[in-house]
Amino acid sequence: MRVFKFGGASVKSAEAVRNVAHVLQRQSDGPLLIVTSAMGKITNKLELLVDAYFHSKETKKMILEDVRSFHQEITAGLQIDEFDYYEVENLLIELECIIEKKRDESSSYDTEYDRIVPFGELISTKIVSTYLNKIGYKNRWIDARNFVITTSKNRAANVLWDESVPLINSSLKPLVERQTVITQGFIGRGLNHKNTTLGREGSDYSAAIFAYALDAESVTIWKDVDGVMNGDPRRFDDAVLIPKLSYNEAIELAYYGASVIHPKTIQPLKNKDIPLYVKSFIDPSMPGTVVLENASRTLNETQCYIVKENQSLIKIASKDFSFIVEDNLELIFNAFNKAGIQLNLMQNSAISFMACFNADELKRNALIDLLESKFDVEWSMGYTLLTVFNYSDDKNQLDKVVASRKIALEQKSSSALQLLLVD
Repeated sequence: MRVFKFGGASVKSAEAVRNVAHVLQRQSDGPLLIVTSAMGKITNKLELLVDAYFHSKETKKMILEDVRSFHQEITAGLQIDEFDYYEVENLLIELECIIEKKRDESSSYDTEYDRIVPFGELISTKIVSTYLNKIGYKNRWIDARNFVITTSKNRAANVLWDESVPLINSSLKPLVERQTVITQGFIGRGLNHKNTTLGREGSDYSAAIFAYALDAESVTIWKDVDGVMNGDPRRFDDAVLIPKLSYNEAIELAYYGASVIHPKTIQPLKNKDIPLYVKSFIDPSMPGTVVLENASRTLNETQCYIVKENQSLIKIASKDFSFIVEDNLELIFNAFNKAGIQLNLMQNSAISFMACFNADELKRNALIDLLESKFDVEWSMGYTLLTVFNYSDDKNQLDKVVASRKIALEQKSSSALQLLLVD
C-alpha cells in the first residue's frame, strides 16, 4: 500500500489534471491512497475571501466569483458529460451560503478561516476524483475530516494520534485495499466536530499521517521540480539534485524552511521507517530524491541554500529595565504561542529579544497587544532570511546571495549559518 501526494501546482489547470491521470496510469499498481491539495494558488484566494467576509467587505462577492470561475474553467476543460461536476457546484453553493449570511460576531478570525479555506481541498479532490472515474480510473472520494482527528486549535491543529490511527486503520484501510482512494490534505476536524487545518502547506503532513496509520510501504510527493535540490533553481543557476537524504537531514532542512517538504512530514515516516520519495510530475521517469533511515550524513559537503522572503522583525525590551531571562522569556514565548506565530530566527541579549517570522498583519497585531503592557515593542517589515545548511567558510555563494543587502541578524551553529537581510 502506497500514498501519493499531489500539490497545488500539479492540479492547477485542466491540462495539469490530465497529466496527473497519466502519472497515475503509469505508476499506481497496487493499493493506493492519493492526497491532493487545493488547485493552483486557490488557498491564497480563499484567504482573501476569509478576510473580506470577516471584515464585511464588499469585495467578498468578487473574490467568490473568482474562485468559482477558476474552478469552472478547469471543469469545463475536463467535461465529458453535462452533469459531471454537479458536486463541485454544490460545494461552491455551500461556500456562497456561508459568506452571504451575517457573521457570528463571537466567532474568531481563525475559526472562520478553518470554515472557509478547506473548500479549496474539497473542491479540488472532487474534480480530480470525478475526472479519473470518467476516464476509467476507478477511485473512491473520501472526506479526510472523518479520519484526521485533531485538537481544536484553529489554523495550527495538532493530530490526536490515539483517535486518528485506529479510525484510519479500521475504517479507511479496508477501502484502500479494495480500490484507489482520493482524499484531501491540510484539513481535519476537532473533537467538537468542527473544521481544523494543519497549517499552510500541511498536505505533505496529511500524507505522512495517512501513511503512518496505514503502515504504507512508501510515500511519494509529486512536485514541479526534479526532487529535493540544494537551492531553489529559480534563484540559483547551479542548483543540483540531492539524490538521497537521511530522515534527520530532511527534518533539519524542513525546519529551516526548505519548501519541498513540510517540516512535520518526516517524523511520522521516520518512526515507522517509511521511505519518502520526492519526484517530478513533469517527468516521472526521473529518479528524484529518496529520504530514508541512514545513520551517516548523505549530504557530505553539499551546501543547501534556503531563502524565506516577506519576513517581519520584532524587537522586544522590558520597560522596567529587567533582564530578558527566564521570567520575561516565558511571557514572550507565551505571547508568540497565543498569537499563533512560528519563529524562524531568534536572538536575545541581556536587555532585548529579537526575532523574525513570516509577515502576517493580524498575528503581528495580536502579538503586540499581548506584549505592549510590559515591554517596549518595535517591528519592521521587508526582510529576507537566508539559511545556508552544511555551511563551510571555504565554499559558499554568500557574496552573490547577500550582494548589497545589509545583515540585520546573524546566527551560526555547527550545521547552519542564518542571515536576516534587508535592502
